[in-house]
Amino acid sequence: MRIVVLVSGSGSNLQAVIDAERAGQLPIEVAAVGADRHGTYGVERSAAAGIDTFVVNFGDYADRRDWDDALRQKAASYRPDLVLSSGFMRIVDERFIKRFEGRYINTHPALLPSFPGAHGVRDALAYGVKVTGATVMVADAGVDTGPILAQAPVAVLDDDTEATLHERIKVEERRLLIETLAELSRKY
Repeated sequence: MRIVVLVSGSGSNLQAVIDAERAGQLPIEVAAVGADRHGTYGVERSAAAGIDTFVVNFGDYADRRDWDDALRQKAASYRPDLVLSSGFMRIVDERFIKRFEGRYINTHPALLPSFPGAHGVRDALAYGVKVTGATVMVADAGVDTGPILAQAPVAVLDDDTEATLHERIKVEERRLLIETLAELSRKY
């Protein structure tokens, strides 16, 4: 199974995928890693691992539509079976979703449908839940509304901060992502 991974930051989930692939635990090929801005550590990680990288810098385009067109075309040029949003902090347009329909996978640091959006961990803490978690889903045109593929719970501790809770969620998110990709790879 060929995948293209999209990142906006450090790429810790990406690194888990690369490590699992290299260890023979995940029968995939990371065909390329792309970012929405220059200078992301996720792209640096990929380049260091010998993986093709690309940047479709949001600021280089006159409008969002042009950026979306360029991102969709660049991702498609690698002929991926799946596109993985791994900490990719941009919402893609419906044309991107349609191009990779049912094959655009995303992770989220909460048990969806609760606490969608960019601040799932903060929102869960503010609400006072005792359990939150991680979700792997098929991305659709909504914000964290696509079909859920897998979830894992994470207990909220009395002394948790956003940072400590998010770190524990990331551990489960990585594990869940690897398991889900392994399951999806059986279809290819």
